[in-house]
Amino acid sequence: MSPGEFFDLLTWHDVVDVAVVAILVYNLLLLIRGTRAVQMVTGMFLIAGVFYLARLGRLVTLENIVEKFLIFLPFAIIVLFQHEIRRALANFGRGPFFGRAGRGAEQSTHADAVLAATALAARRIGALLVFERREGLRNYAEAGIPLDALVSYDLLINIFTPDTPLHDGAVIVQGDRIAAAACFLPLSTDTEISKQVGSRHRAALGISEETDAVALVVSEETGRISLAIDGRLEPIADGKELRARLQELLVADLESKRRASS
Repeated sequence: MSPGEFFDLLTWHDVVDVAVVAILVYNLLLLIRGTRAVQMVTGMFLIAGVFYLARLGRLVTLENIVEKFLIFLPFAIIVLFQHEIRRALANFGRGPFFGRAGRGAEQSTHADAVLAATALAARRIGALLVFERREGLRNYAEAGIPLDALVSYDLLINIFTPDTPLHDGAVIVQGDRIAAAACFLPLSTDTEISKQVGSRHRAALGISEETDAVALVVSEETGRISLAIDGRLEPIADGKELRARLQELLVADLESKRRASS
């Protein structure tokens, strides 16, 4: 079939059909990005490949075994991806059609984070918040204590209060929600970092080196606030500057992504 004949047979129904499938596949990839579900999906493709090769090579026994397994595959997908499915349904209203409400929630999130950070700094209580951007942080969140709660000043203060169960480790923020607390992050191995920098700052630098996340860290010794971005520490003078930087790094970055995808 020549290209001309192909386009003659192509209808707008076909274009819509392909576009919808592409959008669904794209959002599915976004949903599992940064999680162990990627390995699970890879394993499922390998099983499908084995089934195809068994049929091609007429390996009847192997084909029958894999075929029986594939019958239960839809149920296995529901069990294995129940967390991702639940999160996808919960976040369905946060798409492009509801962008305005999402931006307002994110700005409120940053305001609560700024208030909590400045309050903790004034009391010299250490804290570490990691804000997810393009790269998923679910592998790190899964190693902590899952919360899936709205970001709030009171909750953050309670988490980082000394001698509480969730005090140690980092809080991972995804959108306007705290995904998990007490998360342990990779420490930076940069030998040029001052030895006076503690493990909390090294963890902030480590996650910013391995991902594009923004880490907000409050020093327990000095009460100073810093942001870790792209493997470097940026000192923050006060709450006003912190709010402006989070607005620039997170909200403005999200706006640019939405414009690019629209």
